[in-house]
Amino acid sequence: MSWNRHHLLDIESLSAEDLTTILDTAMAFKSVGERAIKKVPALRGKTVVNLFVEPSTRTRISFELSEQRLSADIIHFSAEASSLKKGETLKDTAQTLQALNADFIVIRHSASGAPHFLSRVLNAHVINAGDGAHEHPTQALLDTLTIREKKGRIEGLNVTILGDILYSRVARSDIWALTKLGARVTLCGPSTLVPRTFERLGCRVTHNMEEAIRDADVINLLRIQHERQRRSAFPSLNEYVQLFGLNKRRLALTKPDAMIMHPGPINRGVEIDSDIADGDRSVILEQVTNGLAVRMAVLFLINGGGPQEIAA
Repeated sequence: MSWNRHHLLDIESLSAEDLTTILDTAMAFKSVGERAIKKVPALRGKTVVNLFVEPSTRTRISFELSEQRLSADIIHFSAEASSLKKGETLKDTAQTLQALNADFIVIRHSASGAPHFLSRVLNAHVINAGDGAHEHPTQALLDTLTIREKKGRIEGLNVTILGDILYSRVARSDIWALTKLGARVTLCGPSTLVPRTFERLGCRVTHNMEEAIRDADVINLLRIQHERQRRSAFPSLNEYVQLFGLNKRRLALTKPDAMIMHPGPINRGVEIDSDIADGDRSVILEQVTNGLAVRMAVLFLINGGGPQEIAA
């Protein structure tokens, strides 16, 4: 099982077969994580640079641990302590890292398209760890893996994504992944954050939360992306909570087996009440676990790995 892609830049350009290959490989790596010795030598001798120009906790730590478990040599890049603060361009920084024989560059950047730009000027493998409000491919892959693992399939499921869709890279990647694999996706939130233009991606758009969650098999909640908004998209946080927050009353309107997801960080008491986030229908921590397996799979496949190496 090998992959013929040099980078992972987005979900939009992947086929359903590509997605399935990654998910199947991730499941194999998930079993590796349950062994006494969790390391495999798949990236031994390879150097991975984690180029995080935008703040991150979950994604950065998940990638670092994935790289360690694949036996890679890792360079941690801090934008705050680099020449980027002195005015050096992203291209010059990345080419400097490549001149040091970096094999992979995992990049998170506030500018949409930054990973695509690097893929055109570097020979190293480039992996998108989130670019602006564009895409976050590994988050969509771990979300999809979690749904498939819990529900047994993706095709035919009703998946509702609630919250700030307009500024969310997670939402865009999730939409591409889920629709390619046959799910029916509903988007819901304030009209200023969930414009009808998203219907062009094959989604249903509604601004009525009760309608959005009634038939959902999966409910994925997103936080408000205040850092990307130029102005407030709704009158007050309290109004947002009243209209779109998932509380006990609204949860009672859903299917008994509807699962609750959130990519984090969670704003408790805003998009979701704490007792629901910590409840038995929540798979938020399973998402974190699956993120490790997905990122191992992506690094492994881009390096040209085969199944015999996973078993090593």
